[in-house]
Amino acid sequence: MGHRDGRLDLMIANYVDFDLATAPTPGERPSCVWKGVPVMCGPRGLPGAKNILYHSRGDGTFEDVTTKARIDQTDGHYAFSVSTLDYNDDGWPDIYVACDSTPSILYRNNHDGTFTDVAVVAGAAFNEDGREQAGMGATIGDYNGDGRLDIFKTNFSDDTSTLYRNNGDGTFDDVTSAAGLGLYTKYLGWGTMFLDFDNDGWPDLLLANGHVYPEVDKNNLGSNYEEPRILYRNLGKGAFADISASAGPAIIARASSRGLAIGDLWNDGRISAVITNLNSAPSLLVNQVRNSNHWIAIRTVGTKSNRDGIGARISVKAGPRTLMDEVRSGSSYNSSSDIRVHFGLGSAARVDSVQIRWPSGLIERFDNLPADAIHSLKEGSGTAIPLQAVKPS
Repeated sequence: MGHRDGRLDLMIANYVDFDLATAPTPGERPSCVWKGVPVMCGPRGLPGAKNILYHSRGDGTFEDVTTKARIDQTDGHYAFSVSTLDYNDDGWPDIYVACDSTPSILYRNNHDGTFTDVAVVAGAAFNEDGREQAGMGATIGDYNGDGRLDIFKTNFSDDTSTLYRNNGDGTFDDVTSAAGLGLYTKYLGWGTMFLDFDNDGWPDLLLANGHVYPEVDKNNLGSNYEEPRILYRNLGKGAFADISASAGPAIIARASSRGLAIGDLWNDGRISAVITNLNSAPSLLVNQVRNSNHWIAIRTVGTKSNRDGIGARISVKAGPRTLMDEVRSGSSYNSSSDIRVHFGLGSAARVDSVQIRWPSGLIERFDNLPADAIHSLKEGSGTAIPLQAVKPS
C-alpha cells in the first residue's frame, strides 16, 4: 500500500491498551461516569494503543514498518476504523482513521514508504465547530459527483455524523448541516457505507446504530441501547433526505448494531447489506427496490498491481455523468464489503467508457462494456492511455 510494489500491506487501527488487572470499575473515576450514571470506563482515562502498519515482504510474511513509516507519530488516539482513499489524487493510497473522543487521522502517503498525519491542516480532524468527535465508522464515496472522494463518519450519541467534502486542493470542509445529515443526535452510529441502493447514479448512505451503555434504557438518558438504522437518499444536489421511516422493516428494526457490510449478494445489480448486532443474530437487509434504472459493476484483476486491484481508481462515463470510485477493502466498522465496485447509471442504458488507473500507474480504457452486468477487467487488457494524454486535475 505504502510502496505500490504490487503486494498488499496491512494497516491495523488500535483502540486502548487494556489490562483487566489495572482497569478501573464503573463509577470509579470521572471517565467511568456518563450523564451521572456509573458505566464501563473509557476510552478517556485509559492508555491509547498505537496503530500498526505491516509491509508485505511478498513471501507470505510481513514486516512491522510502523516506526519506519511514521505511523506512530500520531499518538494518544483511540482509533476505530480504517479507510483507504487517494484523497489528493496523486496515485498513491492515503489512510483515513476514525478515532473515538480524539481527532481523526488522515495519513498522507509521501511516496517513499512514509506517511504524515495531515488531518488537522486538511480539515478532516474536527467538525465544523472545531470540536473533536467520537468517531466510530467511516465510508468513502463521491457523493456530489465532482470526481473527488469524500469522507462520511459516524459518531457517538449527542452528536451528528460528519460529512467531509473534498475540495480538490488537499482540504476538506464539514458540510454535514448543508447536506441535511445533521438531523439525529440521539443515535450512536457504527458501521456505515455509501451505496447506490436505487441505482440512480448518486451514492446513498446506510447507517447502523446502537448504544454502548446498557444502562441508558433504565436511566432515561435520551438514548436507547437498541436503535433503528438510518437510510439517507442522495438527492443529487449535494443534499440527502432521510427516508428511514418509509424504507421498510429492516431499517426501522431496533438493535444494538455494530458492523455493516454491503454487496450485490444475488449478482442482480441491487446492493443489499448485512449488519451484526450485539447479543443477537445478524440482520440481512435485502434490497427490494424495483425500477428501470441501469447499473454496472467492475471487478478488477491486477497483474502488475496487486491481484485484487485494491487502490485502483475507476471512472465510468455514461451520458452526461462521470462516476468515480476506488477499489478498497475494509471501511465501515469492523467489516469487509463486496470488493466489486458498483455504479448505478440511472436512465443511461449504455456506458460510453470505463477508465481504470491501476496502482501500478497504468491508465487504460475499456470500451463497449454492456450495462446491467458485472465485468472482470484485467490489468493490461484495455487500451492504454499515455500519461501525457491525461488532463491534470
